[in-house]
Amino acid sequence: MNGSGFEQALCIDAKHPALPGHFPGQPLVPGVVLLEQVALALRAWRGQRLTRVLEAKFVAPLLPNEAAMLRLMEADPAGSRIRFEIQRDGTLLARGVVEGTT
Repeated sequence: MNGSGFEQALCIDAKHPALPGHFPGQPLVPGVVLLEQVALALRAWRGQRLTRVLEAKFVAPLLPNEAAMLRLMEADPAGSRIRFEIQRDGTLLARGVVEGTT
């Protein structure tokens, strides 16, 4: 994407260590793992580390090994706040606003 946005595909492997406890027998990718992906994308896009999660809403589950798309967009003209969305096949899974710093 251009300077005001970034996107990357994501897929959480079924062997991820957080999955057996969330939930045994029917694993879902935990929200904290999705936020970790947001942090990694922010680092890749801007070289920043995530410092605060201002808002996070998880609206649909992501299952292990499912492909999804993570998008980051500037949320304000100064670029200090970043909006994120995670979608799978056009279905919104998560959205929110974060802040980062160098």
